[in-house]
Amino acid sequence: MDMADLVYPPVIAFARTMFRLLDMKITIEGEEHVPADGGAVIACNHISYLDFIFCGLGARPSKRLVRFMAKEEIFRHRIGGPLMRGMHHIPVDRDAGMASYKAALTALKGGEVVGVFPEATISPSFTVKELKSGAARMAAATGVPLVPMVLWGTQRFWTKGRPKDLTQRGVAITILMGEPLRPQRRDNQDAVSVELRTRMTALLDRAQREYPQAPAGPEDTWWLPAHLGGTAPAPEVVEAK
Repeated sequence: MDMADLVYPPVIAFARTMFRLLDMKITIEGEEHVPADGGAVIACNHISYLDFIFCGLGARPSKRLVRFMAKEEIFRHRIGGPLMRGMHHIPVDRDAGMASYKAALTALKGGEVVGVFPEATISPSFTVKELKSGAARMAAATGVPLVPMVLWGTQRFWTKGRPKDLTQRGVAITILMGEPLRPQRRDNQDAVSVELRTRMTALLDRAQREYPQAPAGPEDTWWLPAHLGGTAPAPEVVEAK
């Protein structure tokens, strides 16, 4: 075990304990798409401040520890910072983006799994926004698979513009992974990103339609996207703002 990975396993154990205490109904499918060894990029949708926990959980059946690219501010937090560094996550400094990109490439070449939220920010519409091309570029530059992943249900705990509620019991969480893309250096990475978004959208659509729980009443429809009858803002409304 890498010395720095003395931090990650206890964090996972703590998270699992919380999942049990809150009686979460967690469904994981497609875990075979995360390689058991070697580098890989996981590209995940972003609907909650807790997404990195559940994205990481999706890679656990393959016994992989995901190194997330996360905002540099978290690394400056007095509690979050030491944890993030201890788990080998990669700080993304908006002013020095190339340094974080190179750190991610080094991790991938070293056989690590790097987690990316290619939408860059939480999607208030709970649909997949347009993706940045970084995930595709990193996979192409290092010759590793690009694994699409989606989460659903995590927004019910804590999302943008809503008060957090971390004590709800029995919430269903869906984690789906799809067939990896294998982008090459010569590919147009913007086109790869469009294909990635198409696959993520199909996975999310499935997760939403097969989700085993419904809003408790009219005031609880905020966590459903507009196209499924929820009160989350439609993507075009979000983009118009």
